[in-house]
Amino acid sequence: MKTHFTFFWGKNTTAIIFPGWPGESLESYILALIAVFLLSLVVEWLSHARLIEPSSDNNIADGLRQTLMYGTRVGLSFLVMLAVMSFDVGVLLAAIAGCSVGFLVFGSRVFMRSKVGHSNMDQTDLPPLKC
Repeated sequence: MKTHFTFFWGKNTTAIIFPGWPGESLESYILALIAVFLLSLVVEWLSHARLIEPSSDNNIADGLRQTLMYGTRVGLSFLVMLAVMSFDVGVLLAAIAGCSVGFLVFGSRVFMRSKVGHSNMDQTDLPPLKC
């Protein structure tokens, strides 16, 4: 397995996250790019999701759910980082595109229901990602 320490472009990436994945075929490379794109999209969705009911009376359960969501987001973010560390430009562009589309759909003002001044923290369960 050839390890790259500079960015390159090609379908012959032999390891993105796991050894031997995506393999040597063009179809598996495209599937890997789609997987990285979706993984980045999910990270952005978790960053802007509102999944915990604010009226709940059980703070311990809500705190545990919020901690589980945070841990999931951090773990998925690390997987995206590992994928980008394959130094494949296609993987880098897929990760950037996934984060960008995710922000456009879940975090930007384009799809907000109300334009009245809401802070970002009022609409999400998790604090902004600051790694």
